[in-house]
Amino acid sequence: MSLTDLGVAAVKMLPPEAAHTTTIRLLKARLGVPLNPPTSHPVLAVKLPKSGLALSGPVGLAAGFDKNCDVPTAMSKYGFGFIECGTVTPRPQCGNPKPRLFRLSEDRAVINRMGFNNAGLDNFVSNLKAYAGSVPLGANVGANKDSDNRIADYVTGMEAVASHADYITINISSPNTPGLRGLQDKASLEALLTACGAASRDDKPVFLKVAPDLDAEAIRDICQVVRGPGAWLSGLIVSNTTLARPDTLKSADRDQAGGLSGAPLMGPSTEVLAAFARELKGEFDLIGAGGISNGADAYRKIRAGAHAVQFYSAMVYEGPGLAERINAELVRLLQADGFMSLAEAVGKDL
Repeated sequence: MSLTDLGVAAVKMLPPEAAHTTTIRLLKARLGVPLNPPTSHPVLAVKLPKSGLALSGPVGLAAGFDKNCDVPTAMSKYGFGFIECGTVTPRPQCGNPKPRLFRLSEDRAVINRMGFNNAGLDNFVSNLKAYAGSVPLGANVGANKDSDNRIADYVTGMEAVASHADYITINISSPNTPGLRGLQDKASLEALLTACGAASRDDKPVFLKVAPDLDAEAIRDICQVVRGPGAWLSGLIVSNTTLARPDTLKSADRDQAGGLSGAPLMGPSTEVLAAFARELKGEFDLIGAGGISNGADAYRKIRAGAHAVQFYSAMVYEGPGLAERINAELVRLLQADGFMSLAEAVGKDL
């Protein structure tokens, strides 16, 4: 029996942040966590070219769900090929004032302005050490809101998690920490990646997570930096939440401040992913995130250049059992197009 069976609908009756907190508590108590291993799909196994990460499947859990690395072992039972926890900052911080999380049910979307609320690196690393799952575990690191030196915060985070995570993500794309996305500007990004590169370990894959709100010039600038001072990176995660508000949004909370995720982000984030894929020409691993809610969405990102994908917001509506359903749908889509492996489909729509 899964957490979905135990009552995703009941949890959704709670206010959004209370529902999330309750879900984490249930998972920590191992309530509803599947007893049987997830279904194996050999056709979905993939090895990311530059990082060398070997995944049993391309569908990962995005950062944001498990900020403090409380339940990665439990989540590894739901069919995810990899798990990413965080974002963690060096010092604990409460995040932004509540309410700061909103369901846009009519739009199958979420708006959040959480603000990197987390219990800090010491707690996070302790939980990392306790991980007992069988899929790769990533650590997503960020900077404290009141930091005097945000670049130093990223270096501190990387150094703390490197011995215990299978990969690291440098998150400079959250819209909810004032000024953070400024690190995507060319000069700032060069300084950040130079400092982080000096602190990185050669055997530890490191990804850069970028925003979807990038124009063609910004994408070219980021790619130039990634090929230069950031050449040591394994790849990029494209993308985080968006500040855009499509005219199609129907929910009453559509104008709340914060980052929009979920179904409305699928199209824009995939376009940005494809732009990075065309520019980088396979030189770096790409992980596609943003708006995935079914196998067709995941497949579209893979064909747009993603070697693997991540989701989180869709679980608000579908529960954690969605990962296995996406895997099964991906298998059917690959077979229908005559692909013998997932790697054959990467970038086919470019």
